[in-house]
Amino acid sequence: MTNHARQYGPLASIIATALLAGAATPALAAGVTAGTLIENTATASFDEAGTPRSVDSNRVTVRVDELLDVTVTSLDTGPISTTRGNAVLTFEVTNPGNGPEAFLLTADPAVAGNDFDVTVRGVAIDSDGNGVYEEGIDQVLTGPLTTPVLAPDARVTVFVLVTVPDTAADGDTSNLQLTAAAATGNGTPGTVFAGEGEGGGDAVVGSTGALADARGTLSSAVASVQLVKSVALRDPFGGTSAVPGATATFTIEARVSGSGNVANLIVTDAIPAGTTYVPDTLALDAGTLTDAADTDAGTASDASGISVTLGSVPAGTNRSVTFDVTIDQ
Repeated sequence: MTNHARQYGPLASIIATALLAGAATPALAAGVTAGTLIENTATASFDEAGTPRSVDSNRVTVRVDELLDVTVTSLDTGPISTTRGNAVLTFEVTNPGNGPEAFLLTADPAVAGNDFDVTVRGVAIDSDGNGVYEEGIDQVLTGPLTTPVLAPDARVTVFVLVTVPDTAADGDTSNLQLTAAAATGNGTPGTVFAGEGEGGGDAVVGSTGALADARGTLSSAVASVQLVKSVALRDPFGGTSAVPGATATFTIEARVSGSGNVANLIVTDAIPAGTTYVPDTLALDAGTLTDAADTDAGTASDASGISVTLGSVPAGTNRSVTFDVTIDQ
């Protein structure tokens, strides 16, 4: 059982459901609001010597205790497909209790069975309520990581900012667990925190134990490039000998595999010593490219070699670059 003093997270005011969820406030899930005074006085009526009379009892007052509960839900519809580098997992923390409460957050990336573990860069609150993490707009929490104080039935979207390591291979998966615990305390249902409830009453742990968690999943989509180079020879005698005067046609195949795509892919090659580039033989996927630096993808010269810009290439794609040289005589 963990007991924390009541904390009022980075946002000081109580956040209502309509503000954070964009919907009308529903009926309280936990019943009567914590701190409400339930008062009752009994009355007895009777006749005394033919005269109707009545008498009231003393007034009994009961202060409704605060029920501590929490739920956590992943808002991602499935595994987040991501490349190596930064990614965002999205969760929702809801206060189903009957009193205002803040919740302590813990993001654990080391879940058993992970192919790789991410690094947690931070945890942020969806400040503008649009459900999308926006750097510089959504508030990144500082320790201890605590939600705003949520009114009964209010909810808040929480972003866990992570970095996928360079060691993640294509198709690897990783889970991250976000845990929320009532700042007042958590434990076995029915546990009482005397005087810790709203309005000075007690706080009582509800059916969730005032502790809940959910997992978000990342799937690594990594594309890789393999270059395969080959040469075909044509000699002046109609054969395939590498003699002076023979033409060598080089083929460079760029094979992109895995998932996602690679960006800014450029294939370059130097003109081998002892050979001379054959002008206007540079081609991409059998389509001729000009040698000059102009609007097409390629350039070629004896001094600079060849260069072909392929740009963004999706996985499962093969691109082929060819050019000719002659063996010097």
